[in-house]
Amino acid sequence: MKTRIRDLREDKDITQQQMADFLNVTQATYSRYESGELDIPSMALIKLSQYYKTSVDYLLGLTDNPMPYERKRSR
Repeated sequence: MKTRIRDLREDKDITQQQMADFLNVTQATYSRYESGELDIPSMALIKLSQYYKTSVDYLLGLTDNPMPYERKRSR
């Protein structure tokens, strides 16, 4: 997972500080997410998947398909 979130961030030319601000955490905390020293909370994973337009499964390394899942519409 750590390489995926780093690679996605670098592909968009975003700094760790910018992503930390987006997730409302410190740069040090975000750096620990990327290094694998700290598990990413589920709400942060959801925000990252929405930001990068991918699935949480892709971020977690459970699939190699970066395409997001189709969202269910509430009735």
